[in-house]
Order: sequence, then C-alpha cells, then structure tokens
Amino acid sequence: MVNRRIRDPLHDLIEFSNSELERVLWAVLQTPPFQRLRRIKQLGFSDLVYPGASHSRFAHSVGVFHTARELMAVVRRHRGERQESKEQRALAAALLHDLGHGPFSHAFEEVGKRLGLKFANHENMSDVLIRDSEISERLGDLGSGFSNDVADIIKKDGVKTVEHAVVSSQFDADRLDYMRRDRMMTGTQHAAIDFRWLIANLEIGRVPTGVDDVPAGDVDTFVLGAKAIYAAEAYVLGLFQLYPTVYFHKATRGAEKIFTELLVRVVTLVRENAAVSTGLPDAHPLVRFARSPEDIHVALTLDDALVWGALAQMSDANDSIVAAFASRLRDRKLHKCYDIRAQVSHALDPKGTNVDEAVEQIDKCCAAIGVKLTEWIDRKQSGVPRILVDYAERSPYKSVGQSKGPLDRINIRTSGDALVDLKERSSVVGALKTYKLFRAYFDRTDGEAQDAVTRISGEEIEACR
Repeated sequence: MVNRRIRDPLHDLIEFSNSELERVLWAVLQTPPFQRLRRIKQLGFSDLVYPGASHSRFAHSVGVFHTARELMAVVRRHRGERQESKEQRALAAALLHDLGHGPFSHAFEEVGKRLGLKFANHENMSDVLIRDSEISERLGDLGSGFSNDVADIIKKDGVKTVEHAVVSSQFDADRLDYMRRDRMMTGTQHAAIDFRWLIANLEIGRVPTGVDDVPAGDVDTFVLGAKAIYAAEAYVLGLFQLYPTVYFHKATRGAEKIFTELLVRVVTLVRENAAVSTGLPDAHPLVRFARSPEDIHVALTLDDALVWGALAQMSDANDSIVAAFASRLRDRKLHKCYDIRAQVSHALDPKGTNVDEAVEQIDKCCAAIGVKLTEWIDRKQSGVPRILVDYAERSPYKSVGQSKGPLDRINIRTSGDALVDLKERSSVVGALKTYKLFRAYFDRTDGEAQDAVTRISGEEIEACR
C-alpha cells in the first residue's frame, strides 16, 4: 500500500507509513472530531493583523506529530533500543494534543472560565474525546488501554519519561512546530531558530529527580550538547519574542476581548431564557451549547466558521451588547487601545533598566490603576461595556524552582560533561524578565471613557513617583 502523504508549507511532505500505528493514526485523522480542527485557526484573531496567519489547528497538529517523530528518533538513537509501546503512545498524544480546542481557542476558554463551561476548556474536551468517542474506537486497534494511556500523557498524569517530554516540556514537539509555523505564516522576521542544529545536538542524559529535595533516583531527559548553547538561547529568545509581537499584539488581544464579551453575553441571555434577543434562531449551535454546555456532541458543532457565520445575525440582535460587539468583530471596528503599563514604565523607569526595584514599583502602580479603573467601570456600567481591561504575562523560561522537574527544563551538557540548566548556563536567558501587559480598550468616540483611563493613569503615576 502506498504511504499517505500531506503536503505541508513548513515540513514539505509529511508521510504516514504502513506501520500499524501510522495506519491507525491516519484513520484518526479522517474522523469528524479531528477534521473539525480544519475549521479552527491556530492563531485565532491574529489574521486581523497578519492576513497570512489563517493556518489551522489541523495543520499544526499534523506538524507536531511529524516533529515528534524526529524527536523520537533522537531518543531511539541515544538509547540504542526501542521502547515501542511508550513511543507509540507519545506519538499519538502529539497528534491529538489540541483535539479539544474550541472556536478562537484561548478566547473561548476565557468565556468558559467566566461562566463555568466544562467543554470550553480544551483539556477537558480532549480528554473525553480521546477516552470515549470514535477517536478512542480507532485507537482501540492498538490495544484496549491505549486511548486512556494517550489521554494520561496529555493530562501529564503518571510517571514522567523522556517520551512525555516529546509531548510536553520546554523543548517539545508542540513548541518546535508552532514557533516555526506561526513565524512563517505571520511573516514576522522575529523568532528564527536553528532547528536542524538543535536536533543534531540533541542527546539523552540522566538527571536526578526528587520531591521536596528528597532524591528519587535518575530519569532520562533531553540534553543539548555544548555546541548548541547559542541555538538554545535563540530558541528561548525566539519563543519569547513571539508573545509581544504576535500572540499579545494589541489588535489581536482587543478582538479577543470583544469576542469574549460577546459570547459571555450570548450564553447569559440564553440562560436567562432570552435567546430571542441574541438574534440567533433557537436551534443555532451557539444557543444549543449555551443550554447544554456539557453535551460533547453539541460542543463538537462549534468552530471558527460557525461564529463568523453567526455575526451577521447577531449584528441585528435586539440586545445592544450583542449587536454592538458582533458588528465590531464582523467589520473589524476594534476598540482604541491605551497601553497603561507602557505609560507607567515610561514614567517610572524612563531608561528601561527593568531592574527588580523598578519592576516592583511599576507592578504596584499598575495594580493601583487597576483598582481605580474597576471602580469607574462598576460605577458607569450600563449597557455595552465601555472599558475592557486586559492583563497578561509570559515568563521567558521556567527556572529550576518554577518547573515541575528535570523533564521541564532545557539541560545543557558542558564541555566538562556536567548537565546544567540553561538559565544557569546562559547569562542571556538568565537576564530575561517576565513580559507583562496591562491595557485598556474603549470606543474611540467615547471621550468620557478615554478621559477616565488617561486621568486615572496619570493620577496614580504621580502618586507612585
């Protein structure tokens, strides 16, 4: 039988062989739950900023599987033996790690957090689909407990092995695919990494592990040779650069805030028996999901295309919030962004030293502004939300104390054959600080809201000097 092939813009040809595992995984690809990932964009609203960033979670998932095979070849080469059962489960987990994502992914998860929607959480959704659906039926051809083992790997349950690190760690197949794919599809020139050199210098080493400083033996993990130290630095820096330039772009985050408020309002109205005010017919999947958020079959009907298609109807809704926010998303009429943290930083740390004392002062000032803004929003709240506040942060690299163990670190083998955590070995990585954002969004024509944001920020900055 001829190998199945997928032409991919990043990896070129991705082939599925005639091995038992890859025949089963090819069958998994054909199932409706996996095909749904074609209708969910990897970067959500990023194509409102970068028009080329319309690639799907389907493409990314297949790319992660392909990358995981390359990492697994490294494991096999350095072990000198093959632990086929562990490898198969990890490769299946790599393919299925994003299976449960909903429309616009992380923005949809924020809706779930606010309203307690079980299947808005992609981990909950993935877990059920892998354990109890047609996905598990396909995986059952590889053994009765295979699907549960795959789900456990994705949930990070059980004893951690180097195969787990292929799926989830600070140097895993997921990051190695989305970093390169997102860079390519957005067109940004940041975040380039020397992938081939990293793979060529990747080894397996044994590092000590334990709980609360109590040794528990050694475990196998990925180790980069001394020649890859600069490539490892570029990898960490590249991933870090994607956050301010792509993932946390002000327009992208602004669209996510609008989407979140829109969906929260739609679900709330349906729960209050006012579905007619949403502009959607009673049988629309969004209405059905609001009524039955724990029905996985209903959750599977949701995707980006469904939401985009519903915007025209919601733009004519009787409810002013639904109509306003649906129209904004449809027509890309995004709110004006005021970068509060940037203003505070310019005022309190004009030279951009980013030393710990300055960061602490900036944090305190931003917190004070947040309290005053919340008070203003609560006092003025009526109808369409007038100010949307956005907080987020991203650590460039988890240090030894922050990570969950040796499998979650990038280990460098020194010329003296010692294994050292990258942050301790690299002054560049060690100097990186957590990226934080604090922004406010408001209607460009709402002078009172804009004045409130600038006035409160200015007053608190003066108080913090």
